[in-house]
Amino acid sequence: MKYQSKSDAVLLLEDGTVFYGKAAGKVGTATGEICFNTGMTGYQEIFTDPSYYGQIMLTTNAHIGNYGVHADEIESDRMKIAGLICKNFNIQYSRKDAKGSIQDYYEEENMVAISDVDTRALVRHIRDKGAMNGIISSEITDIDKLKTQLAEVPSMVGLQLCSKVSTKEAYFYGDENASIRVAVLDLGVKKNILRCLSDRDCYLKVFPMNTTFEEMQSWNPDGYFFSNGPGDPAAMPEVVENVKKVTATGYPVFGICLGHQALALSEGISTYKMHNGHRGINHPVINLATGKCEVTSQNHGFGVKAEDVENHPTVEVTHRNLNDDTIEGIKIIDKNAFSVQYHPESSPGPHDSRYLFDDFISNIKKHKN
Repeated sequence: MKYQSKSDAVLLLEDGTVFYGKAAGKVGTATGEICFNTGMTGYQEIFTDPSYYGQIMLTTNAHIGNYGVHADEIESDRMKIAGLICKNFNIQYSRKDAKGSIQDYYEEENMVAISDVDTRALVRHIRDKGAMNGIISSEITDIDKLKTQLAEVPSMVGLQLCSKVSTKEAYFYGDENASIRVAVLDLGVKKNILRCLSDRDCYLKVFPMNTTFEEMQSWNPDGYFFSNGPGDPAAMPEVVENVKKVTATGYPVFGICLGHQALALSEGISTYKMHNGHRGINHPVINLATGKCEVTSQNHGFGVKAEDVENHPTVEVTHRNLNDDTIEGIKIIDKNAFSVQYHPESSPGPHDSRYLFDDFISNIKKHKN
């Protein structure tokens, strides 16, 4: 294990607040919207979650890197975060089957990080002031230069990002002899979502985000799945229009996160930018049908407008967040479609919500019969 003294690094927020720390990962500069994740574990899955594209990740857990990295714990082909802010960036790791250190991982991925930051103070600041853009640098310490560069970073509102992480070519996943065929619209899908469907006897064809309804339909799927992803859901009208065409067929539909928001938009329900969003593996959600609480894994900065859902004649609220009462799930009564705002594949996180995949499969089997 090699050790080296850490050089200085700086974090500048768009409101002018400055935090100082130490360089970690690759020496360089990174920009993006700062968001915080409250998960105690699963940092590698977080780094590779496509829904974080364009965002600088702030971890509330004090230790990052302490169990190293492993190839089995990635959710996409590479890191998708824009950069990392943490308290302790641990080069030493304890897990015997880890394939390397977090420092080596970050250098391989050309990813910039800043450590030794008072993350507790920073999270409290972001929590109170709301999500905002920031810049981290271990090569530039001149605040005026950083301000100039930060001013050029666009707001997340109105930003369409799913095209940056969606597959460019359609591909297949699972056993081609499976009894169920599911068309997956990739807005930034995680590998464990595909695995959860494949484990339930599904053969998947994963389509690029700009695929038309007609192209997906030509494969003759038994159901449609709309994935998670990054960016402002209101900035992808073509996707929403295709979702509307899919739901009109009566075929079973399941949406997660950005897919949930796209489904809501297809019914005329508005979305909005949240003050901070929900990111972590410990968010309580109540299933209104069963009355049971689920501890869920979440990652989203936008939500669907509760007033629009409650006033919609054919959309039913199925799940609510127990922390802030926001909408976490909907069902379209006159169509075979439902969605949730959170991540039932739970990678990382508890498996309380994996029954939703079973519900989707049950809907498909009923429709086929």
